[in-house]
Amino acid sequence: MQIAIIGAGSFGTVLADIAAHNQCQVMMYARRPEMVHAINAFHHNPQYHPDLQLHASITASSDLAEVVRGADLVLLSVPSRAMDAICQALAKVLEPDVALLSTTKGIQSEGFQLMSQIIGQRLPSHPVGVLSGPNLAHEIATRHLTASVVASQAPQVRQLARDAFATKYFRLYSSEDLISVELGGALKNIYAIAAGLADGLGVGQNTKALLLTRALAEMSRLSAHMGGNPLSFLGLAGVGDLYVTSVSP
Repeated sequence: MQIAIIGAGSFGTVLADIAAHNQCQVMMYARRPEMVHAINAFHHNPQYHPDLQLHASITASSDLAEVVRGADLVLLSVPSRAMDAICQALAKVLEPDVALLSTTKGIQSEGFQLMSQIIGQRLPSHPVGVLSGPNLAHEIATRHLTASVVASQAPQVRQLARDAFATKYFRLYSSEDLISVELGGALKNIYAIAAGLADGLGVGQNTKALLLTRALAEMSRLSAHMGGNPLSFLGLAGVGDLYVTSVSP
């Protein structure tokens, strides 16, 4: 399987290494020439994971067309503010019907659009999915046991993602509830800030439990309003991601 990783950030780099160890052919897209050189010549990402030795088969390029040429799955792992621009660029070079998978957590302020909605508007002929959950990249890089959710209404996207990224230490669960899984990843940052404020104020554990429980209820109601299943928030992409973001340093 050929995988294109768009973005050489923390999570994209870790997933590139996993896919390569799963016998996938992996090429990463990075804008900065020095990052491309470091990956190709020294097999590491000096900015995000300087201690992680990347699989020797991974290559990188700053030529977007070269990176996605022949890809079976394109992983979008870019900042949320860059998603629209990168999708417009991909529309010019992407082959028809290639599966797309986003790991980007966020909501575009204009129109309150989720990342999958932006992708769907710019690249309407491509099946889309998201990968989300309690994914601290440095823990995955050091092979701490982790689980996440792949959500898509297209079965082929879920299967490609599992084939590329599932390992003994990184387990992937499947879901069709794209809205809830993506909302969980986007909204949890808001409540994690509130949890940090609670820590700073020195409130008790009862108050922290109140905060996180009501946050989960609010997230569930919004998901239901947007057509999602509120029960999805009882899983990894909901309470799991909310917890790890709220308690991690």
